Amino acid sequence: MEKIVSDLAGKTYLITGASSGIGAATALALGRVGAHVVLAARREDACAALAQDIVASGGKALVLKMDVSVEADVRHAVAATVAHFGRIDGAFNNAGLLGVAAPLQEGGSADFDAVMRTNVSGVFWSMKYQIEAMRKTGGGAIVNTASIGAQVGFATLSPYVTSKHAVMGLTRTAALEYFQHGIRINAVCPGPVATAMADLGFGSRANLEGAMASAPAGRAGRPDEIAGPVLFLLSSAASYISGHGLVVDGGYTVQ
Repeated sequence: MEKIVSDLAGKTYLITGASSGIGAATALALGRVGAHVVLAARREDACAALAQDIVASGGKALVLKMDVSVEADVRHAVAATVAHFGRIDGAFNNAGLLGVAAPLQEGGSADFDAVMRTNVSGVFWSMKYQIEAMRKTGGGAIVNTASIGAQVGFATLSPYVTSKHAVMGLTRTAALEYFQHGIRINAVCPGPVATAMADLGFGSRANLEGAMASAPAGRAGRPDEIAGPVLFLLSSAASYISGHGLVVDGGYTVQ
């Protein structure tokens, strides 16, 4: 842990989907180790409140209103990060959309397109501009949020599951292309985590916890339990890891 903390302090990290859940927990964790944190999300007010907590804990924060489904927003966020902090050392591409739960035959094309644009195109554009900036300053590390939905299927969530399989494809391909340029690219694959998105997917928090009661951990994960692995992958403690999808699911997928 000491190596991770010392490695991240004073460096600049851009987080998409930073306003709540796993993104917010990771932003707070980075702030506590003295990192410069760029909070990018559609909910600017939530990010502003989070920025105050980060500054109070000893970090630095920049708030950017951004929608990852809009390429121009993504390009601007990376440029604004570099303009404000001088460089970008790492990124956590976490913004995501669950979509409407429905059997495939009943699903709408508009919903499928919206999920793919946010979860896949958003990650593609984020990596595109982040990599461009990192190559100019000698490298960096990127972590994408995939899901155990990139490992297994979930009935009624075909757009979401498809998108997360695609995120792993982008992660592995980019890892091959940029390791020799000093850029490591990995993903975290969370299981069900107690967030508003998971509540929506399971119908309620009670349904989520009920579904996880028989899992090895006996409960849903906490956002901070995903943040720790993200910080590890961003740090030089993971210097020989690239193209990997780190499953963080309390044993859910080994049943």
